[in-house]
Amino acid sequence: DGGNSNYGTALVGTVSGTTISFGSEVVFASSITLAIETTFDSASNKVVISYTNQSNSDYGTAIVGTVSGTSISFGTAVVFESAQAFMKTITFDSTANKVVISYRDLGNSSYGTAIVGTVSSTSISFGTPVVYNSARSDSNSSTFDSNSNKVVIAYRDDGNSDYGTAIVGTVSGTGISFGSEVVFESNGSDSLRTVFDASNNTVVIAYMDGGDGDKGKAVIGTVSGTSISFNT
Repeated sequence: DGGNSNYGTALVGTVSGTTISFGSEVVFASSITLAIETTFDSASNKVVISYTNQSNSDYGTAIVGTVSGTSISFGTAVVFESAQAFMKTITFDSTANKVVISYRDLGNSSYGTAIVGTVSSTSISFGTPVVYNSARSDSNSSTFDSNSNKVVIAYRDDGNSDYGTAIVGTVSGTGISFGSEVVFESNGSDSLRTVFDASNNTVVIAYMDGGDGDKGKAVIGTVSGTSISFNT
């Protein structure tokens, strides 16, 4: 909130027909807050927000929110990465009932890294970080494929000519393991966004194709086992 010292702030919206109304703003971080990402944990019926806390050395941080009526209240913030964490993305694995946060870990050569979180009441605890790309990873974006019960992370692989790349993750307990990286765009790719199409059981990745005039493009991926294949 630029009008309130750049504090991290949330508010609850209620949809009615074609309009939406909002409750009051609630501060969840009384500090300069960047790279805010959110997901809904349907097992605990909680909202989980991940963010970069600039007032605490840019550490990767998460907090659990509880919606009641038109308001939201928060538990205590938890640091999941005691280093600068940027280009974050968060998704909920509804089979394992876990939150997965993926990010660029500046404390480890900007490698693409993921960590599994478990919500309990109004708090969240984390397992051990796992590297999924041993190179600088930008524009990280993720989704949960409920057909294959896998997490899919898409990113710009700075270690491979900025190619658009994706990888499949399997959550087990408080950890996550990964298959092999798969290139879906052999050009510089940016502004990646990833979503799961439950009607067709496919993953859709939208991105900016730097090799074709920065055009907006999309590609469809199908998960099989621990890998993913793409159409044109």
